[in-house]
Amino acid sequence: MEKQPKPTVWLIKSAVAAALLLLACGIATARFGHTLQLPATTARDGALVIVNRYVDNPVPDIVFVGSSLTFRLREEYFETPRVGNLAFAGGSPVTALEILASQRQLPKLIVVEINILSRAPDAELVKRFSTKEGHEALFLRPIRTAVAAYENRVHAPVTHAQIAARLKSLLEQPPGNFDNHVYLERAIGEMESEDPSAAAKVNIEMIRRLIEVLEKRGARVLLMEMPYAAPIETSLYVRTTRELVHRAFPDQSRWLPIDVDRNELRWDDGVHLDARSAVLVSRYLDERFSARLSDIRGSSHSGQ
Repeated sequence: MEKQPKPTVWLIKSAVAAALLLLACGIATARFGHTLQLPATTARDGALVIVNRYVDNPVPDIVFVGSSLTFRLREEYFETPRVGNLAFAGGSPVTALEILASQRQLPKLIVVEINILSRAPDAELVKRFSTKEGHEALFLRPIRTAVAAYENRVHAPVTHAQIAARLKSLLEQPPGNFDNHVYLERAIGEMESEDPSAAAKVNIEMIRRLIEVLEKRGARVLLMEMPYAAPIETSLYVRTTRELVHRAFPDQSRWLPIDVDRNELRWDDGVHLDARSAVLVSRYLDERFSARLSDIRGSSHSGQ
């Protein structure tokens, strides 16, 4: 007669199997997002990785939100410590602002890129990462915390200090001479044919509302316009968006201008900065962040 396993042994095996399953879920969640799913075929896949890393790490002092234009300003380009980038390729700045507004802690300074305002916010992504909705099951939280700590240790992003020599070498080179006229002409055609008025007005009102919410909780929100190549600057899309946003936000203290020598800047396609240009813009912003953060700290102390 076959010997039956003891109940205690069976319970131990079940517990081990359950623990391994939860660990697998935790690893998959940390790698692919807060909800296990098949790889996405849209821009949301990249956004999931970006937001997942944001919510699993300490809150930065400064956070960028925007489109792929600002995504080019990589966090490691900044000498200013504690800079985060929540700009999504193919996305709306409203998505990241909604996610930030749902978090328990806020950055001191939020910089909103306003170049691309014709895209609707991603409601599913906002809901998934909203603390109000509970973006993860309570029983998974300890496992996710442990897995996130392991991932951050093994696959930690590079820092400015680690690539400082490479960035210095890049800035010492002359501006690139890549012939982008084919891509530039295509971008001009697209931006001359699209009138962003209707969608931009909706997004501007949402940004206005979110600024009020975020600043009531102690954050400071600034607006920023990433530079384009000269032929793009006069396109219908750019002129219309710029007019609507500046009419809605006329206070110049709300704006963070980027006064970089345009002769030093280059664009892969007239819209997206090349690497050297992105470092130049990041270095320019570095010089202004110190004073901005000092002003914010001074205001918070005076209000106490």
